This record gives sequence, structure tokens and C-alpha cells, in this order.
Amino acid sequence: MIKYNIKTRTKLLVLFIIIFELSFVSNTCIAQWIQTSNPNGGTVNTLVASGYNLFAGTHAGGIFKTTNDGNNWTTNNIGLSNLNVVSLAIIGLNIFAGTYGGGIFLSTNNGYGWIEVNNGLSNMYVNAIIASGANIYAGTNIGVFMTSNNGASWSLLNNGLTNLSVLSFAITETCIYAGTFSSGVFLSTNNGDSWVAMNEGLTNTFVYSLAVSGANIFAGTYGGGVFMSSNNGSNWFNINMGMTNKYVMALVVSGSNLFAGTLNGIFLSTNNGTNWIQKNQGINPVQAFYCFSIKDNFIFTGAQYGSIWRRSLTEIIGIQNISTEMSSTYSLSQNYPNPFNPTTTIKFVLARKGKASIIILDMLGKEIAKLVNEFLNAGTYTVDWNASDFPSGVYFCRLQTEDYKETKRIVLVK
Repeated sequence: MIKYNIKTRTKLLVLFIIIFELSFVSNTCIAQWIQTSNPNGGTVNTLVASGYNLFAGTHAGGIFKTTNDGNNWTTNNIGLSNLNVVSLAIIGLNIFAGTYGGGIFLSTNNGYGWIEVNNGLSNMYVNAIIASGANIYAGTNIGVFMTSNNGASWSLLNNGLTNLSVLSFAITETCIYAGTFSSGVFLSTNNGDSWVAMNEGLTNTFVYSLAVSGANIFAGTYGGGVFMSSNNGSNWFNINMGMTNKYVMALVVSGSNLFAGTLNGIFLSTNNGTNWIQKNQGINPVQAFYCFSIKDNFIFTGAQYGSIWRRSLTEIIGIQNISTEMSSTYSLSQNYPNPFNPTTTIKFVLARKGKASIIILDMLGKEIAKLVNEFLNAGTYTVDWNASDFPSGVYFCRLQTEDYKETKRIVLVK
């Protein structure tokens, strides 16, 4: 038996604490997705936030709810006779659930109980639901239905629709857009009373997702990637640079940022789709993603294996692609402002596409934050570092690629 005196045991304990702390810093400073407590309901088809609550509609388990950003999930299926929930929408205190085969259900008590509201709904396969004012629109396999009385009755609104399988919606103040299975995008400017096809330039007409950002409309297609229109759908342009999977199942907008969920991972564009960046850190294996929701400064996404993932919205959108102009050299600019408190911007240039990292080191050379760890196209980028959790002092910022490394001294003054 090996015996240690008190002095030796104290040294070993200190060494263990140091190793543990270093390991903790190393594991927590890397930005990545975190899987929430698994609701275990099969593929997650839809997510919607309401106040403190986040609801998830699943393929086989019905509806789940979390009140603590995914740390725990509870089932909310009382009265829900069909558990294949494809779409969710909230209007006021009412929650509508569209199912595949069971029509539409309504909850007026925060999801604790559901009642069937299918009067006038002649097709029970509901692919999408969206709210606009007092109106609720449902996209089904035989067209668009609308209710203005909280589901007490539904009316079919198919005038002008040449393809009746409606998969997605997007709404502006004056327009309703409907994405269809094989006939592209239709527009209504009169609350759904009539529809007009808007497909000029849309070379893939299987539109599984739609999103609006200011004057821009985005269409996610099955096999053709993402298209954008800046004139209400009159013309569309393909915007896929950097997007390695063109099967786009979900789109969501957060400020000037656009997220796309595909059959093989998540992509982010910070410049209206001019460039896309993979954002799959922490997800292993990379899988298909079918929905998004933004709540409490988190972005949530639902996946094919019944999992829901969460990531800090501030962290994931920190990197911005400000230019795609080619450069013959790599460079790391001095951060600005410098000194700073508590946020500073770091600009860097990549001469070639490839894996790039922006790392923050302390005075001892220990990594304390990893701001970028991505496969990026050539171009100029900026990323912000919020050092509010770190003490005043001198730090170092390092740009590192496969064949280039540069470090700058930065100063935090509080």
C-alpha cells in the first residue's frame, strides 16, 4: 500500500482541482448546440413559443410542453385523439394543433386539454397553420381553409390554387404566401379569397418552408435550396452559396439573420442568403431538422430522432460575413474598440475556404473562449466578443486556420 503524507496529499488535491478546472473551461468555452431533455415523441415536426411555455408537436407522441427552456418536458395530450402533430399556431390564449389524419384541435387552457374543431374541415391532413389577426389559415392536402371564429367553422379558400397540397405559409401586413407540394408559391392579397401563382425564377417548386424578413420573402425547397424574392414573389433568385444540403425543411428569421433546417444540418446566413455557414457544433450525428422557435434569447430546433436542441442566439449569430471579395492573404485586424468594456469586434480575412477558429487566450496562454470554430468560405468576417463574465486585463485573440496563425493583444478595462 502506498502512503502519502499530508503535504503530498495536499499537492495532489491542488493538482486535481487545477486539472478539473482546466477541463471545465475547455468543455464549456466551446460554443455548440445542447440537446434538451428528450420528449421522446418521435420526429419533432413543429415548435411554438407562448410566454413562459414552449410547445413541441411530434410524429407519434402528440404535444409536449416545457416551462424551463427544455430542461424538462411534460405531455399535454388530454383530448388529443391523433398524436401525429404536424403544425402548431397560437392566437391570443388559444393554441391550435394541426394533425396528420385527425384534423385540428384547440386548447384554451395552455395545452392542458384539447377539443376537436373540424366543422367544415373536409380534409383531416393538416400540413401547416398560421395566424393573421383574428383569422387562422390551415394548409391541407386539398387546399387552404380559414376560420375567423376560433375554429367553430372552417371555409375552403381555393380560388386560383392550381395545386391543393399546401405545405407552408408566410404572412406580411398585406400578403399571405402559401408554399405547395409541386406548384411553387401562391400569393393572396385579399385574406385568402383568391390566389395567384408567383413562380418566376423559382426553379424548384416543392416549397416546404417560407419566411419573411423585411421586404424579402424566402422559400425553402426540397432539393433546390433557398430562393429569395424582394418584390412580393414576382421574381425569385437562388441563394445557396455555402449551403451543402439543398433539402430545406424549415426557415426562421431573427433580426437580420436567417436560419435554415435541412435534411443534413443547420445553416445560418447573416446577409440575406448571400452566404451560408454551417452551424452544427455539438450535434453528433448531424441529422435532419424540421422546425425552429426562438424564445428567451435561445434558438430551438426539432430533429428527426425525436430530439430538441437549444443554442444561445447571441452566440450563434456572433459571426458576420461582411464581404465575399477574394483576398490573396489571411489577416487578423486589431479589435475595435481597444481597450474595450465589455464588448469588442474582431475582423478577420480568409484567403481560402476551410476550417477557421477565433480563440481568446488569457495571459498564461490558456484558451478561455472560442468565438468561431467553423468551415467558412473565403471572405471578410467580423465577430463580437462579450467579455462581461471576465475580469479586466490583457488577453490575446488568435486567428487559426490549417496553414495560418496570427495573434493580437487585446485589453479589457472595466
